[in-house]
Amino acid sequence: MAGQQFQYDDSGNTFFYFLTSFVGLIVIPATYYLWPRDQNAEQLRLKSLRRVHGRCLWYRLRHMKSQQSIVPTLKKAALLFGWAIFLLLAYKVSKLDREYQEYNPYEVLHLEAGVSIAEIKKQYRVLSLKYHPDKGGDEAMFMKLAKAYSALTNEEARDNWEKYGNPDGPRVTSFGIALPAWIVDQKNSMLVLLVYGLAFMVILPVVVGTWWYRSIRYSGDQILINTTQLFMHFMYKTPTMNMKRLVMVLTAAFEFDPRSNKEAIIRPTDNIEVPQLIRELGNINVKKKEPPFCYPYSLKARVLLLTHLARMDVSENIEEDQRFVMKKCPALLQELINVGCQLTMMATSRGGLRAPRLTSIENCMKLSQMVVQGLQEAKSPLLQLPHFEEEHLRYCISKKYKVRTLQDLVSLKDSDRRNMLRFLGEEKYDEVMAVLGSIPYINMETKLQVLDDEDSNNVTAGSIVTVTVTLRRKRTSEMFEKEDAPLPTEETNAEEQGDAKNKTKVWQNKNKGAKKAAKSKKKKLTKKKPVTQQQAKGDKAKHPNGNVAGNKLILLFNKDRDEESDKQSDTEVDEIAGDDEEEWEALQQSIQRRERALLETKSKVTHPVYSLYFPEEKQEWWWLYIADRKEQTLVSMPNHVCTLKDIEEVRRQPPVCALPHLFFYSGKGDIVVLMSMNHKDVDVRSEFEQELWGEGYLHRCGLHLKSSSWS
Repeated sequence: MAGQQFQYDDSGNTFFYFLTSFVGLIVIPATYYLWPRDQNAEQLRLKSLRRVHGRCLWYRLRHMKSQQSIVPTLKKAALLFGWAIFLLLAYKVSKLDREYQEYNPYEVLHLEAGVSIAEIKKQYRVLSLKYHPDKGGDEAMFMKLAKAYSALTNEEARDNWEKYGNPDGPRVTSFGIALPAWIVDQKNSMLVLLVYGLAFMVILPVVVGTWWYRSIRYSGDQILINTTQLFMHFMYKTPTMNMKRLVMVLTAAFEFDPRSNKEAIIRPTDNIEVPQLIRELGNINVKKKEPPFCYPYSLKARVLLLTHLARMDVSENIEEDQRFVMKKCPALLQELINVGCQLTMMATSRGGLRAPRLTSIENCMKLSQMVVQGLQEAKSPLLQLPHFEEEHLRYCISKKYKVRTLQDLVSLKDSDRRNMLRFLGEEKYDEVMAVLGSIPYINMETKLQVLDDEDSNNVTAGSIVTVTVTLRRKRTSEMFEKEDAPLPTEETNAEEQGDAKNKTKVWQNKNKGAKKAAKSKKKKLTKKKPVTQQQAKGDKAKHPNGNVAGNKLILLFNKDRDEESDKQSDTEVDEIAGDDEEEWEALQQSIQRRERALLETKSKVTHPVYSLYFPEEKQEWWWLYIADRKEQTLVSMPNHVCTLKDIEEVRRQPPVCALPHLFFYSGKGDIVVLMSMNHKDVDVRSEFEQELWGEGYLHRCGLHLKSSSWS
């Protein structure tokens, strides 16, 4: 009976299978992830952005890096070398396959399977005369012919061949281990054990341990845990944080400490250059002894941030460190906002804790805009445009033009704009207009609804209110005033659009149109008179156990139904039925959009932001949140909107405990604010006012959208 034999590979044949598989598992994924992307596509993209972003620091750095970098060439060379080794090993393995083919006597005799015995004898006679050793033939080939002839003519040999694949009977089964034989050689045993112990008992634990202890120091957003704890401490300690204090807290992050982050550098020249910059900046609280604000790394980061905001010229070493600090600031500011939101949630749920004021969180967003644009808080937003300097502002704020904001500049007629900017040449003027036209203009629509209800617009006590915000992005170039056909606002009805006397500019307040629309809607929905403020106060006095504070109260059910509501005409019933069908269709479409949004993965690459002094390319990102302006607190946590390319719909559901903050019985409504993370003076402010006549009350809601990119 045949036995089994295990042996290491003396000839190295089976080792090639292992080596080929190992190299293939490395080369194929590495090529997919590391192969340099099409450089021509990047060059074309940069070329298309040159007209608008050509003067930006990030654009010049990216263009220079794409021209001077040899990293893509080295990656290609390494990957091609790996593929050459893989193909060579695959070719070697393909040659080895021939040595392991099954024994077939018909092939040895050059016959087809199933021929007769007479043909086998005839073919054997011919080949034996040709390869017989006595006649100068090949002895090895003659032995193969004899063995094949015996396998086909001898009954016992034929049975052995059909059963075991060999005319001589069963053979010893040999299993080769795909490792060379010198590994188990006694002479090399100590060396093999040494390599094995070094690899699996020293190198592997050190690598895994290093990775683990580094990863646990960072949060999911790649922010040091110590930095998050530092922000938590100072945000709780100072609920109302002004801009100067915020800069100090931001630059105290451990990302700027060389002991916590190897990318941060303290240079010997800092002892000379940093004090000189401090003297030029003036009062920056250098003598403050509160740690960590007094530490050298924090002081240096603060000086670098303030010099960036002041657009001061610095040396090359300081400029390199300044770029490092600026790249870290947006992520750190986002972490500050997250910390403020967490403290607000803790104060709301537990009580007894001081929640950060809304001003502190909004200052973080404003500082993000300042960092990206390299502007101080009090500086004119016109300095965001190219070729604008401090001395040029006097042409804009003259008595004739009074242009102080980007909106004022957009609203000017082209002739007046050219006359005001006459200090610019034709080429510079075109560049300024190209940049101004690339700035986004956002049209925001908000709705309060109770989804999955028969009457989604009827908000009652205990209802789960969903705030739906529809954002439409347009370029400011589309908003330039046209003398012949001014752009109408969405709140303007058909009669106002047709009346030339009521034409309004894009940047004007739209509250009047909204109020008129609300009044007309009120007349159509019901003829009941709204409950007065005195009646509401009386109702409030009857319910002392309610959780309503001040002039805020939850919608109340009116138990006394108006008898006239049961006497509607047939025409009114038909109109209501038609409205119900439209609402049902709109609800179904909304549900379908939500289902598609859950399955769809949108790119976070939206539109590049024009930033003259920021070292990295930024995309237009936004924050959406609901806030209580009177109490200066957050009602709904900020939602980071990163996919607003043309149109985006965002839904927010405030917590049930926060619903009283959404509804106001009297007084002014909250302001709808649209801000950006990267640009100043692109704010859209208007009062959000919605009349919900299900119970006869007028309620107001404050909704705020802040962007992570524009202001």
